[in-house]
Amino acid sequence: MFITPNWPAPKQIKALCTTREGGVTLPPFDTFNLARHVGDDVNLVEQNRQQLYKQAKLPSYPFWLDQQHTDVAIELCHNSAQNFLTPPVADASWTTQKGSVSIVMTADCLPLLITNKQGTLVAAIHAGWKGLYLGIVTKTILAFLDKEHVQTRAEDLLVWIGPAISAAYFEVGKEVFNDFVNKDARNQLFFTEIISQDTQVNEPKYLADLVGIVRQELNHLGVTQVFGGDLCTYAQSEKFYSYRRSGKTGRIASCIWIDHCIEGME
Repeated sequence: MFITPNWPAPKQIKALCTTREGGVTLPPFDTFNLARHVGDDVNLVEQNRQQLYKQAKLPSYPFWLDQQHTDVAIELCHNSAQNFLTPPVADASWTTQKGSVSIVMTADCLPLLITNKQGTLVAAIHAGWKGLYLGIVTKTILAFLDKEHVQTRAEDLLVWIGPAISAAYFEVGKEVFNDFVNKDARNQLFFTEIISQDTQVNEPKYLADLVGIVRQELNHLGVTQVFGGDLCTYAQSEKFYSYRRSGKTGRIASCIWIDHCIEGME
């Protein structure tokens, strides 16, 4: 039901990613859909959210976002829930507060979980190709690196890339290719043109490697400790939802928090 990141995070950092297994929602959302915006029964979704809260032993209720493929990241504090009557439009959250749970939902897009080697910071980012192009990853990282109370450096960061669509299944058009290459010429390395046998096809199509693009972006920022990125939502239909594969479908969630334990103690 849960996947735990395989990364050398400090022991006070807790993180997990859900699968589509073990919940109560019905087809085509079977069975552990955590998204309310996809047309599922909201009462069943809430049961799944409560199950996540209890079975994962979360220290607080997760701070859900209204994800719209933006470049907006928000900082969480202890009274964040009181400050927002409805989920804010954002695609990333970060915090230095113990017990605050950053969470994002995905069904092909990249979920990124971030901490630092000191274990004093966590972040969760939802990065589809639109958000990635807009700079959601870089903007989120620069947002917290710029804060005095964070006191961390890019080289201290650890990033785990959760389940996402792999390059073998992510087809895009010429416009997306042009956008990324115009933004950074090095991105061309992560697009493979599809050779069509149909002579009537005018516009080329490409297979896009979003994991490769984000790894390069992270390295450019000075973040070299990057893990994961090897689980494909499209190929592993029994474990993950995939919007590209199924259309109407559910969402998994990736979340991270700083535990209340004393640093360095069991």
